[in-house]
Amino acid sequence: MQDTSTKEAFEPRIIGFCCKFCAYAAADLAGSMRISYPASVKIIQVPCTGRIDMIHILKSLEDGADGVMIAGCLEGECHFLQGNFKARSRVEAVRRILAQIGMEPDRVAMFNLSSAMGPKFAEITAQMTDRIRQLGPSPVATAGKKSRDAA
Repeated sequence: MQDTSTKEAFEPRIIGFCCKFCAYAAADLAGSMRISYPASVKIIQVPCTGRIDMIHILKSLEDGADGVMIAGCLEGECHFLQGNFKARSRVEAVRRILAQIGMEPDRVAMFNLSSAMGPKFAEITAQMTDRIRQLGPSPVATAGKKSRDAA
């Protein structure tokens, strides 16, 4: 557990896998509307959240991300029909793995948006940033940094 001053100074690194048709367009809309959202979220545009595999999420955490968010189309509105359902299933599987290894499952989350939900995109990125800030730095990222520093 970290003390309060460390958590306040902590700026999380969050990877945001965003569907090209919905969440990425919502992020673009937020920008067009001049609605700011935390810079801690690094957006990766994907053709469909159904293309995101569990290994992509786990590798993001291994490579130093403190959290991973997957943002796809509203349920029932996926351009590839079932992509967001597949993504949700994989996110839940990763969350179970994290719980089994003693890591906080809340470091990974799935959101559903339409392209017209720019303000909602800004809201969920702020929520995710606050959530990860409360959890503190990822133990995987901290362990990786210590081993790099020792080398």
